[in-house]
Amino acid sequence: MTEPAELLHSIFGFSGFRPGQAEIVEAVLAGRNTLAIMPTGGGKSLCFQLPALCRDGVTVVISPLIALMRDQVRALRAAGVEAGALTSGNTEEETEEVFRALDEGRLKLLYMAPERLASAATLSMLRRIGTKAIAVDEAHCVSQWGHDFRPDYLRIGELRRGLGVPLAAFTATADEETRAEIVARLFDGAMPEVFLRGFDRPNLRLAFEVKDQPRRQILDFAAARRGQSGIVYAATRAKTETLAAALTEAGHFACFYHGGMEADERRRVEVRFQQEDGLIVVATIAFGMGIDKPDIRWVAHADLPKSIEAYYQEIGRAGRDGAPSDTLTLYGPEDIRLRRAQIDEGLAPPDRKAADHARLNALLGLAEATGCHRQVLLGYFGETSEPCGNCDLCERPPALFDGTEAVRKALSAILRTGEWFGTGHLIDILTGNATDKVRERKHDGLPTFGVGRELTKPAWTAVFRQMMGRDLVRPDPDRHGALRMTDAALPVLRGEESITLRRDTVTDRSKPVVRALVADEDAPLLSALKAKRRALAEEAGVPAYIVFPDRTLIEMAERRPKTMDEMARISGVGSKKLESFGLAFLSVITGAGADPLHPQRMRLAGREEGEIFDRLAELNIRLSRGEEGTERPLSCTQSTLRKIAETRPRTLAELERISGVGQMKAERFGAAFLAAIEGD
Repeated sequence: MTEPAELLHSIFGFSGFRPGQAEIVEAVLAGRNTLAIMPTGGGKSLCFQLPALCRDGVTVVISPLIALMRDQVRALRAAGVEAGALTSGNTEEETEEVFRALDEGRLKLLYMAPERLASAATLSMLRRIGTKAIAVDEAHCVSQWGHDFRPDYLRIGELRRGLGVPLAAFTATADEETRAEIVARLFDGAMPEVFLRGFDRPNLRLAFEVKDQPRRQILDFAAARRGQSGIVYAATRAKTETLAAALTEAGHFACFYHGGMEADERRRVEVRFQQEDGLIVVATIAFGMGIDKPDIRWVAHADLPKSIEAYYQEIGRAGRDGAPSDTLTLYGPEDIRLRRAQIDEGLAPPDRKAADHARLNALLGLAEATGCHRQVLLGYFGETSEPCGNCDLCERPPALFDGTEAVRKALSAILRTGEWFGTGHLIDILTGNATDKVRERKHDGLPTFGVGRELTKPAWTAVFRQMMGRDLVRPDPDRHGALRMTDAALPVLRGEESITLRRDTVTDRSKPVVRALVADEDAPLLSALKAKRRALAEEAGVPAYIVFPDRTLIEMAERRPKTMDEMARISGVGSKKLESFGLAFLSVITGAGADPLHPQRMRLAGREEGEIFDRLAELNIRLSRGEEGTERPLSCTQSTLRKIAETRPRTLAELERISGVGQMKAERFGAAFLAAIEGD
């Protein structure tokens, strides 16, 4: 058997292994189940390609993107290695050539998309060609709650068992929870040999900026790196197109890339980016994972990513060649609001939503760091380092102040309001702003009312943002985003620990006002209502607006009806929709199940007649056996009570003429009913 080091030199032209590669290659070649977490640019591919070349038979590589497989096959063939890919992007001739090479025993590495595992014929084919090992690239795609989840990755464990061969899984980033999920799903919970080779990318300069004319910030960043290949990540498809147009107008070679484009269009962008120097691609997160381009010199985020894992993966696409490269991440209140809404409107269970909010808190902690960004980033992945000298905070340390007292005031306000309110309401209390909501809940009488007048509303917003970044508080999805204190806040609250905040993030800034659909205080509830609408619409197979339009949900979030009568007064809630959806949305708003109304009562919901009906129904029960409770049972039907409430008779004669009443019932209930109709 040829030694891996010899092949490393003879085929790939490298004089030696990068740190950590040799041990992983040895484990994979020895046939041990392996999980390797290596930074982007650390040489993951060689760790399964070299063992494949050293052993007999075929190594099957499961990879998530066609572009990634094409790149690696092309590179291997250029190096003289027999490799092929079976993907939906193949021509008929390409597929025939792959099978011919397999039948002739020439192919050493067979790349496959995970979707092919759904075919029953795949297992028998892989047995027939003499598969000796499985390699899984981008193994974090097996995590059902990750941002790159691929459902067919869940079939890989079954494939491993069916073939009875060792499996090696590789990823550039996976936190402890994701690593546990990989082990459970790919290795049936049996711990493989794990290699954690460090997350530091010292060649990447890290920088964060609060949004202040974000388009200009991106254009300035690109202008300083004119002629260099770069990626700009944006949160929406529309923004990729507008930013690409702005960059082109500024004289850059730029194009956009997103999931709404035709496959051929996306492929053309991928090819251009691989082949052209100095091209800038403005893209959603769909771009980059499948691009094997070592000389991307910079990555900018026009919007806050979803998590530190997503951020790390995306910036990792820069500087794979080890040369100095730059990153910039812009963030602002609208980003945080968007990411919170995406979490709250998702269909994940509450514990997963809470974990996602914690991940977003961690990303805010990175953005709002008081010291070296790299120390915070590596600390998240369980590593330590000295200040790096290659981030914006190392170059320009921020002004700091003792924020202990401000944080204690904020925590006190949270506790005194029962942990049932969001940032906006809490800031109103702290600054002494007696809004209608504050007065209705008598929060203007709390000891914390007005104790924070020394800080402005923007300053308090920054304090709460940094508290979330330190994970002292978290939004509670079960309470529509109300802040709840974590155990980490207790020492600060008790005065046992102090806390330092950044002064530069608590200064007022002149910025264009971003108009939100609702106030920050109501945004989490609106997200929850949208999530319910989405679920009901999917169940019924109709567009979401058929259930309720946005303006109806906005009014629900602002007015927060507590009963079906109040729900019926919301604009856009007709009787049919109230009957079909009222209880479901009321349960979201109140957090508890609501009692269904009798169909006759439902027809009066939201009307004054409904209140009359309720009074009549109570009398109907109380007087069913007369004032003394000794008479023969007698009662009116619900339908009759509705007619009485709607017609509002003024005399006993008018009451008696109503269908279903008659003389006997008029004598029993008449005086009490007439008084109830008048409101007495």
